[in-house]
Amino acid sequence: MRAQSPVPFRVSSEGGPLRAEMQITDSDLARAAGISAATLVRLVHLGLIEPVAPGGSEFTAATAERLGRMLRLHDDLEVNLIGAAIIVDLLDRLERLEADLTRLRDQG
Repeated sequence: MRAQSPVPFRVSSEGGPLRAEMQITDSDLARAAGISAATLVRLVHLGLIEPVAPGGSEFTAATAERLGRMLRLHDDLEVNLIGAAIIVDLLDRLERLEADLTRLRDQG
């Protein structure tokens, strides 16, 4: 399903959080992720990743990072892509909760 990417697929957030306005085209995202355009369309159709605008062909850097995490889970642990999306959602939620808890501890 996935061709080996010539360059490791990673969106860097060095220097701070990913900027929401950073965007990547569908063809660039598919190429960077080492997947076919058809696979990318399938992932969008399944609701596992979302373009900036419904029916659009551009994705945020955060979506690119999400896709990268999903594909690493799929490749490294052989988790199916739907399961990988669920895991990524739970990890994101856990990270937000931990950040909220840290912020609350620092305030009190």
